[in-house]
Amino acid sequence: MNRQTKRLMQRQGADRPRTPEQRRAQPQQAVTARERVTPTQYLGEVRSELRKVNWPSRQEVVNSTIVVLICVIVVTSLIFGFDYVSSKFVLWMFG
Repeated sequence: MNRQTKRLMQRQGADRPRTPEQRRAQPQQAVTARERVTPTQYLGEVRSELRKVNWPSRQEVVNSTIVVLICVIVVTSLIFGFDYVSSKFVLWMFG
């Protein structure tokens, strides 16, 4: 630690140890019947939240699906190729 850092710590009061802060434990409150909602109210809230969701269009879903399938095919082919080449190499080396 250099002099400049020590001076900065002295100005900020960070060079002296602090007294530990005591936190009071928050009492756990039990869920009462007032806080619970009925199934009808719950389903209504779920429905209203689903209306707020920005759903993708059909074209976006199709495009994303095609991209994912192509990526899966490419990665699977790479793994298969590496596995095939390494197995042939090992069999050639020890066979």
